[in-house]
Amino acid sequence: MKKSYERPEKATLAGGCFWGVEEILRSLPGVISTRVGYTGGKIANPTYPMVKRGDTGHAEAVEITFDPSKISFDHILEYFFRLHDPTTVDRQGNDTGTQYRSEIFFHSEEQRLAAIKAIERAGKSKRWGSRPIVTKTTRAGAFYEAEEYHQKYLQKNPEGQSCHYLRD
Repeated sequence: MKKSYERPEKATLAGGCFWGVEEILRSLPGVISTRVGYTGGKIANPTYPMVKRGDTGHAEAVEITFDPSKISFDHILEYFFRLHDPTTVDRQGNDTGTQYRSEIFFHSEEQRLAAIKAIERAGKSKRWGSRPIVTKTTRAGAFYEAEEYHQKYLQKNPEGQSCHYLRD
């Protein structure tokens, strides 16, 4: 059976604990797959016990493979800015530390420009009052897949905690 897409793209987003981010984004039409992991840090092959200390520089992130003929990067970013609070530095809900920061790891110049525009739109939306958006944009680098028990965690553990939900 032939796939409906010719060239899938990747998006890498950090918006707090990766469980909740993945759970919302994985079900969007046009998303082919997701995996959670660590990126943006200074050490190779980090593990959850290392990253949770908060000193590796890595963020908990979701790597999304998507079909751009069915969902655009812009549309994914719209959901990204609805599912977390991009005004809190290194924090989402009760989770605190640099590993829970808001960051868009762009894979191309087009994604970088789209990310900048999305941040501007989010700031103008006033969804978060007058608080400024603190989301960073960084060129995507190495992505280290998290341990298997973290993958699709909320599917495996429906009663698991998440501070992520879609805001209007």
